[in-house]
Formats: sequence, structure tokens, C-alpha cells
Amino acid sequence: MSHVGVPRGTARKRRVPALLTAGVLALPALAGCSSDGKDTAAVAAVPQDVARAARAQVADGGKVTWAIDALPATFNAFQADADSATTRITGALLPTLFPLDAQGRPQLNPDYLESAKVTETEPRQVVVYRLNQQAVWSDGRGIGAPDFVAQWRALSGKDSAFWTARNAGYERIEKIERGHDDLEVKVTFAKPYADWRSLFSPLYPKQVTGSPDAFNDGARTTLKATAGPFRLREVDKKAGSVTLTRDPRWWGGRAKLDSLVFKAVEPEDRTDALAEGAVDVADIDSTTAHRIAQAVREGAAGAPPAHGPGAARTPADALRSWAVAHGTDEEAAEEEQEARDDKARAAEAYATEQSGLRAYVVRKSLEPAYTQLALNGETGPLADDRVRRAVARALDRQELADTVLRPLGLPAQPLGSHLAVAGQPAYRDGSDALGKQDTEQAQALLADAGWTREGALSRNDGAKAGSEGEKQEKGAEKKADEKKGSAGKDADDGKADRAAPAGPADDGLYIVGDDDKPGDTGALALAAAPDAAAQSAALLRQAGHLGSTGTSEDARDAVRAQDRQPGGAAGAYAPAGTAAPARAADTARGPLGKNGKPLSLRFVLPSGPGSAGLRTVGEKIAAMLDTIGIRTVITKVSDDSYFRDHVASGDYDMALYSWPATAYPATDDRPIFAKPLPASDGSLLVEQNYTRVGTDHIDQLFDQAASELDEKAARDLVRKADARIWAAAGSIPLFQRPQLVATGKQLVNVGAFGLGVPHYQDIGYKAPQAAGAPAPKNK
Repeated sequence: MSHVGVPRGTARKRRVPALLTAGVLALPALAGCSSDGKDTAAVAAVPQDVARAARAQVADGGKVTWAIDALPATFNAFQADADSATTRITGALLPTLFPLDAQGRPQLNPDYLESAKVTETEPRQVVVYRLNQQAVWSDGRGIGAPDFVAQWRALSGKDSAFWTARNAGYERIEKIERGHDDLEVKVTFAKPYADWRSLFSPLYPKQVTGSPDAFNDGARTTLKATAGPFRLREVDKKAGSVTLTRDPRWWGGRAKLDSLVFKAVEPEDRTDALAEGAVDVADIDSTTAHRIAQAVREGAAGAPPAHGPGAARTPADALRSWAVAHGTDEEAAEEEQEARDDKARAAEAYATEQSGLRAYVVRKSLEPAYTQLALNGETGPLADDRVRRAVARALDRQELADTVLRPLGLPAQPLGSHLAVAGQPAYRDGSDALGKQDTEQAQALLADAGWTREGALSRNDGAKAGSEGEKQEKGAEKKADEKKGSAGKDADDGKADRAAPAGPADDGLYIVGDDDKPGDTGALALAAAPDAAAQSAALLRQAGHLGSTGTSEDARDAVRAQDRQPGGAAGAYAPAGTAAPARAADTARGPLGKNGKPLSLRFVLPSGPGSAGLRTVGEKIAAMLDTIGIRTVITKVSDDSYFRDHVASGDYDMALYSWPATAYPATDDRPIFAKPLPASDGSLLVEQNYTRVGTDHIDQLFDQAASELDEKAARDLVRKADARIWAAAGSIPLFQRPQLVATGKQLVNVGAFGLGVPHYQDIGYKAPQAAGAPAPKNK
């Protein structure tokens, strides 16, 4: 599906943002941030829903077909085009030394390791791995130090002949050597690395990582040597399937299934594939989940489908149709009879599909990923951090979560962290560093930044939305002798979809606030802006307190030059004395403005059918911003171009997309929130920080956490970084994403894995219950 649906903690590669899918599951209640610096009570993860069964209760044999979005472009998980299918398949074939448990915590895998621990910290960090003496590759060679050495050299970044994605941690290794015997691997780090458990997972045989040719090309289409409960049997590009079979050399618990087939099925085709019995396991959206639930209810009641074609037809409609079909007007009768036949065929096809869907059950858990509102702070109004914080404080995140989650009958709770999700050890709600939803504070922040109703009325020259309007204004200054509005045409550079049109909006563009709806937002009073340093100090003291372990940071520590952003004060609260904009008797709607330029933000959203849920959230956000005087220009673009041409390139003011959670935030999240650096050509090097908002202090906290070997101290540093990210207001987490997985009713140990990962050798069909045996207890 169009999302990152595979738990991380295996491949160390660049993380991939994703669109929001239609199906969503909620978080449990989250503990708030402690004001005394003590850890809040542990927040439980939503449990896995995998029909757990002991191995003795799983039958031997059988085949399971598992739907994936597409055949993987590569089986090398460390290449840039590796995707969720790569991770899913290699998880059954290759060693993962520290797989994630149900709480998203790395746990030593006894199938490969007897032990792994830090044995020295001074003068260098040393980790010693003790391998399981039975661990061998499928070609019979034992897993050993040569495999570790080859992978380190391929991923260290010292040899550019290896085409790798970002693989942080390997560059910190100084040397790898054989220990006391062939079963011991000794890794010495040049620089301390807290996330050492993330390394060597998956572990490839030296045949793959030993040379650039083998690494770059040899593992893209096949894996000749594996070391898991399954081995690779066939890749059938024509059928769109990858077939794995039980590995007879596997020394762990024998795989219950004879074969495991991963089949490419587009998300929009999943319902048909399930109804036809073509797949046994599939990630699905809420529409398919509802259809399965309806099919099960109808089957239990023995009733015909209550939904689908013809279900809404009343007896009066049926009588009228019959009368026309048997009437004296032959032409009308013929047309009506054809329509009746078409409806009958459609109803029959729907009933057949529903009958097929009754063989499945929907498994639900929270996916290790969250949806955020991204605010582009590079140019335009959002370059002023007061405007970003005003946007954030105008949002009712609870309402947004309710909008998406409540229709599914699931509890809803906004996510409180950028760097962990509920249930993970590093999770703590740090949103108080920014402040809760407060319309008056949002309006006061905008007034402090100079955006007022009067400012919008000073002149009206057709200014465009957001950063595009800023370009237009600069162009106008350069060409003052030209007609007003011509600068906007120059700034557009041929991208017609970037501007707010003067006429009625089409399907791809809609301006919130230009629809003449009644409202009560009157003219705003201009408030003088006090010294920006005062509010910067207040917020950063609060962020430091919320991210610390007990005591507030000194003011001199809190007010750092690197935390001050261009364009305004770094405060989530307007300065003391800044009044919320006054409401005038005239209730005419209209955007705020400054020097005649309207405060208008361009909100880019994907237009595909699978992104309907995302657009619903976006429209809610636009309506919330309209109440504080921010006009929102919604531009819908194709799903294919959404990230490449808009988010990654910075061609947006606001956007919605998701990031996967990780067990290693100090390593994996740093490039997402790293401070952009200027390039020689004048552009910004943003890594994966598509909001272009960052500070030196956030970078320092990530670096310190990555080098901190004390786990509690490292968690505290991560939490401090999260509080600073909240205060910067470039990214606003909304809610954790769902996993909705359809599985055959007889399948066990498979479904929605949540924060954890599959145990492929345990997946199978429920064993038939012996005659006379007691029925299993319901859990």
C-alpha cells in the first residue's frame, strides 16, 4: 500500500515518508509530560493482533500468499530503492540480530547470537558478539567474522564503489576482528555508538558484500546464500510473485509452512484478490475492512447483502421499475429491462464477493508510523517562527484525530512525540513545549508578527499564496514600472498550479476563506511587538525543562543563538501585553495581511483515490486556520508527483505525510530534523528535513544521544531534542497510523504486528483439535 507498513529496526537505510491511508487505528490514552522532570508512567503500546498460538497448536505444511505492493526492485536492503517488500522478504531469509519485540524494543535473537554486549568503553567502545554455533548459511558455511567485516567495509562509506543508501553507525567502526575462536566477533568503535544493536541487520553473506559488483548488482534479483527459516526459490516477474520454501538447513524452530509466497497486488485490487481467494494476508484500507465486517455479519445472519448495488432500492422503486419494464412504451421498457439486468448482475457479483470475504478476519494494531503536518520554513510567511507557532496552536489535534479515527469505532489520541510512538521506551508527550490549542494565543502571535486585518486592506495587487507571494513581491520591487500582478507571472516560472487563481477554483485548487461563508472573525487590532528575546527565553526555558530529567536549564543556556530563527521570536506564546486581535462589529471574513499582502498559505495535498483520508484531514486543518484569519490555498496534485515534485523540492507551504517510527531515533531521526546547510550554489542541503526548519542545538542533542552509552541518559537527550523540535514548530505530529490486515480465519501468528516483527517460522494454519480435547479458552 502507499505507506511504510513494515516495522523498522532491520535495514539501516534512508527512511521513506508516506501518504496517509484511509484506514486508521487509535492510540490508547497517553500520559502527559511531567512538570517535575520525572518520567511519566509507562504508556502501553496497542497490542499486536496476530492470532497468537503456540507452535504445538500450528499444523505442519501448507502455503500462505501474502500481498505486497510490488515486486521489490532489489533484495539488497541497503540500497536506495529498497522498500517495504524488500524488508518483508529479507526478514524471512537473512539474520536479524536484534529484532523488535511488541513494544518496539530490540531483543537479542538466540537463533543467531548466544550473547552480544559492550565489554569496554575506554579508551574505545568494544562490542563482542558470541554467535550461535549452529548458525550457518544455506550453502553450509558457518556465519562468522568475515561476514561482519565485509558488510562493514561495504557500508562504511570509505569506498564509493559500493552504491549504498545512508547507513549511519558503520562509519564509526574502527576495526572488526576474530575473537577467541571462530564464533566470536569483536567490533571496536572509533567513536562511541549508542545504537550499536542496529548494525548488521540484516546480515548478508560475504559473497554479497565482499565486492562492489556483487553488492551493487548481484543481490538485486536473487540471494544465492541465505540463513533463515526460508530460502529463496523463485522470482516470477510475469506472475508478480516471490516464492520462499522451507530451508532444510535451518537450525531453529522448523518453519510450519511448506512455502511462503509474496504476490504483488495493487492496493485498489486487494478487495477483489481477497474475494477470489488469491491471497491469504493483505494490508487493507478501512473500506475493505468494513466490507469484510459486513460480510461476516451477513453470513452469520444468513441474510442477503445489506449493502452494495440495489441494496438501497425501496419497494416503491422496485414497483416503479417493474411497471416501466412491463409497460406499453416499448422503448422505455427495453431500456428499463436492460438497467434491471445490469443491476441484477452487479448485485450478484457483489454477493459473490461478500461470500468470498467471509473467509477472512481483520486484524488491527497501530503501525509504527505517524502522520504530521509539515510547515515549510524556508521562505514566505512560515519562515517566521511566530507564524508557524500560530498555525500549530490553531490546530485542534484532538478533533483531527477524532475525525479520522472515530468513524472506525476506535479510540483517538493525538501523538505527543516526533521521535517515539506510544509503547516505546523513549516516548513522552512533549507537546507542552509548544502549547495546547489556543485560538487567542494564535491570533496574538500573528498580531505580534505584524499580520492584521488592516494590513490586508492596505493594497491588493493579486499577491499569491505563501512563499510564492514572497517571490511575487520581490519581483514587483525590481519592476516597479510594470503593471501590478506581472511579477507574480515572472515568479511562477511556468508552474500554473502554484498560484491562487483569480476566478473560481477548479478540482485541483480551492481557497478556504473565499467562499463567502458567514463568520464572526472581525477586524484584528494591531499589537506592538515587544523585544523578541524575552519570548524566546521563555519558550526555550520551557522546552529545556520539558526535555530534561529534573531541572530547568539556565536562561543563558536556553537562549542560544542557534535556537533563534530568522523572521521572528522563538516563542509559542505571544509576548506579555500582546492582545488577542479584537473582534469588530463587522463580521465580514477576510485574511490577515501585512503591507497589503494577504496571509495566504499553499496547502499541497495528493489527489489519488487512496488519499481521501488525507484530504479530509487537510480540509479540516484549512477550516481551523480560516478561523484565525489565515487563507489556505488547497492544491491537489497527483500521488506520483506529491513527494518528488512538491515535498522534497520544497514546493509547498503546508503538506501532510508520515514518517516511520524507529527503535533508534538518535540515528534514524537526525537527518529528518537536521538543520539545513547552504550549498555552494545557494540552495539548501536539507537531507530529509523537508520542512527546512532546524537548529544547531537540536543537531547537538542528536549527536550527544548517538554517542551516549548510558541508555537512560540517551533517552533523556532524545526527549530534550523532541521538546526543541516541538518548539521550532516545523513539524506537528497528529496521530499514529493504523495497521488493518486481512488474514484467513484459520491462520495464526500473522496479522497486525504493530511495533514488532513477524516470526516467520511460527506462521501457519491452526491445527485441528483432537477429538475429546477441551476447547481452548477465549482470551
